[in-house]
Amino acid sequence: MIELVEVQSEHRQLLWNIHQKYLYEMTNYYDDEMDETGNYHYGYFDAYFTEPERTALFIYDDRTLVGFAMINPYSYINEHPDHVLAEFTIFPMHRKRHIGKVAAELILKTYRGRWEIKYNEKNVGAKALWSRVTDSYHPEKHRYSNDEVVLSFLT
Repeated sequence: MIELVEVQSEHRQLLWNIHQKYLYEMTNYYDDEMDETGNYHYGYFDAYFTEPERTALFIYDDRTLVGFAMINPYSYINEHPDHVLAEFTIFPMHRKRHIGKVAAELILKTYRGRWEIKYNEKNVGAKALWSRVTDSYHPEKHRYSNDEVVLSFLT
């Protein structure tokens, strides 16, 4: 059973660690360099523990941590969404079991309102996931950059 658990401050380091692995994986699509300590910069990380409008979620499958999501209300396209999915991942070893689809659907059902989700079109897995998950909401597609698309829709 898929479960969403809000990340509490005592689990900040765990989120930092897995978020760094995610950022490393995203270098397949973005030209981000590590800093001198071997980490990838993410300017808003601390804000998820100080700003109440930001939410970080651990995603569990039968009590096994399988991914995370980070949600905020800051539009990519100068609109006024209730929720923006800033980051989302399911760890690679769990991706073939459709956990991402189930987790994404649960997030959209749990956090109702106007959404934005951005993905890089070179990330074919993300493109396929978000197309499947949002299809029933009839999202508007907005070109964000040469490689990125933002979906906006209402749940």
